[in-house]
Amino acid sequence: MQKIVQTEQLPTINALKESTSNAWIEQALSNLDIILLDHSHCERKAAGVALNFMFAYPSNTKMVRELTKIAQEELEHFELVNQWLERRNIPLAPLPPPPYGAALKAQVRPHKPYKFLDSLLVTGLIEARSHERLGLLATHCPEPELARFYKGLMASEARHFGVYWVLADTYFDRQIVMERLDELAVVESEILSTLHPEPRIHS
Repeated sequence: MQKIVQTEQLPTINALKESTSNAWIEQALSNLDIILLDHSHCERKAAGVALNFMFAYPSNTKMVRELTKIAQEELEHFELVNQWLERRNIPLAPLPPPPYGAALKAQVRPHKPYKFLDSLLVTGLIEARSHERLGLLATHCPEPELARFYKGLMASEARHFGVYWVLADTYFDRQIVMERLDELAVVESEILSTLHPEPRIHS
């Protein structure tokens, strides 16, 4: 098992309630090929989420403009991760998802306008956690080139969180946004409090 050594502190997003455990870092570093394959799935799904918002709320001009850029960037990252898969001779293949995404989406209230708010905030929290975990991979990955790759993606994940937060703040009262974000962030950390046995970006 890889020993976790504290190195440079990378920036974090304070919306998260709990930091990722060393157990996840050890699990991820022991299964880098699976983590890369799951990362590919994550980027593809993130692009799809941005597109789904645009289909569901086509008249929200600011949102459509911002999420068009995010969808494009997520697809660019999807291609970059797939290049890493090719270099390592890892075929594209389905992976059973961890319970994380479904458990978070179950928190989205079904009725308008709360569905829109919760969906924006849940997506933002996923981006925030991705930012943190890519940063951990950048810090601890024993392969320098792969570590640099992950560090290079961190800023995008933080920016994506910011876009979803600003959109929520645009369409809803800030106090409501902050209170709901706080509630969802507690749940998000609780979901990750037990390490999923299968290595994933959000295990």
